[in-house]
Amino acid sequence: MTDKEIAFKQLLERHQDMIWQICQNFRFSAAWEVDDAFQEVLIVLWRDFERFEGRSSERTWVYKVATTTLLMIKRKISNKPQPEATAVTDVAAPDWENFKLLEQLVENLGGLDAQIVQAYLDGFDYKEVAEMVNMTPGAVAMRISRAKKKLRKQYTDLL
Repeated sequence: MTDKEIAFKQLLERHQDMIWQICQNFRFSAAWEVDDAFQEVLIVLWRDFERFEGRSSERTWVYKVATTTLLMIKRKISNKPQPEATAVTDVAAPDWENFKLLEQLVENLGGLDAQIVQAYLDGFDYKEVAEMVNMTPGAVAMRISRAKKKLRKQYTDLL
């Protein structure tokens, strides 16, 4: 095994659970799409591995690569008719409806706001999210605050 292969294997050992969770959170309509997306993220990480410069944390870089890759996959999938398949449901049944609602409301934010809120919900702090989207932590905090207001309004309008 080369040094690159060893280092990449170690990176995967540290972050594969997070990558898998991100793939599951992207609301694919079939379980096989989650598997394919996970593999695609690994391919992109391998391809870009030597370009990681360490300007952000390794975890932040992996998250950014994964979410960017998944956004591209979702765009490709949304342009194709999909076969019937079993939906991916890893959340317990009583919470599933609330989870799906929150997920839809976040998705309705669109673009960068949705990406920022999703990263924040995934447990990244303002500084880490800022590194992912090339903004200041203050700008991220402001966008999250505005997004929370939008989410509250959307939720209230549904009731």
